[in-house]
Amino acid sequence: MNYLVCKDTGVRSSGSGVGRKINRPEKPLVSWVATCALFAFCSSAPVQAGLLKPDVDYSNYQTPLLFQMVNRIKAKIAARLGAGENRRDRYFIIPFAYQNKGNSPDFSHSFISVVRVFADQKQPKYTPGLKRASYRNRNFEAFTISWLPHDFDKNPHLCVFDGAGSRVDPKRNKCSPCVGRSFTLPETLRLAVNEKVAVGMWGPYEIRKEAFDIGVKRKRLLDGGSIRYIADDRLYRKDRVAINCFHAMAGLEELYPNGGFLGTGWRMWGINGTARVLIEYTKAERNRGALLEPVDYKKDLYGFVYAPAANSRGVYNPFRNASAYHD
Repeated sequence: MNYLVCKDTGVRSSGSGVGRKINRPEKPLVSWVATCALFAFCSSAPVQAGLLKPDVDYSNYQTPLLFQMVNRIKAKIAARLGAGENRRDRYFIIPFAYQNKGNSPDFSHSFISVVRVFADQKQPKYTPGLKRASYRNRNFEAFTISWLPHDFDKNPHLCVFDGAGSRVDPKRNKCSPCVGRSFTLPETLRLAVNEKVAVGMWGPYEIRKEAFDIGVKRKRLLDGGSIRYIADDRLYRKDRVAINCFHAMAGLEELYPNGGFLGTGWRMWGINGTARVLIEYTKAERNRGALLEPVDYKKDLYGFVYAPAANSRGVYNPFRNASAYHD
């Protein structure tokens, strides 16, 4: 989640994202009050995986991260569909997050992919603009919402807070909205690989068609250019001027969630941030019925961790279960 202005302002990013650290102060603020994760309750911050974790799985180490993740998604959706004939369209979401060791907001992001698997033995009615593919003789389409400054892959020197007191008072923040775009899943995972961060995924979870349609509507809104990107969106999201990456994943009708100190949460970015969005999906009354299966935001989390060599020890692993990848 990179909450930032597209061009280099000379101000170090203290917001989440994969922007490189520049001009880091000796004691960076840990609380990082009011950045991209402007949505979670301090008192309800999700707890990450426990201290006792099994060894990292290196069996797919030579497989690029993108293919490890896509293969896992395909296999789990195929298992969900079963071996019999699929007589109707089915819909799934896959939430993601990545972060570095210490969960620095500079190196964290939340994003989500949405998949439609078409019914067997029927001519698919594809949605214009979505990626199309097939797996085991089944047709599907998919898209990803990964909201970042439009040139983030080329210009990681970004502005989060600029001005005395800007963390407390958004009116003091000199950072301004910039043009945003939704990166594809391959593009987003390339950002993660470049920074050697830990990448987590939940699901896939089956959803109703109405939830899929809302996701497509959100993608159209973001692609249309009327919404811009900014990390600290307290002054902008209500009027749909600019939003950050968390709120790009949220419901279209209400850019939630809010709450906690100054409308944000404690260390609510990266894995904790996406987990908070999952809690909103499952707990908020406005979302009841969108998900067709139970969600356990702790147990359902699976990770991919960077390892410099096969069977490396001491790699950063915030997950209960994880596979290794390399650049």
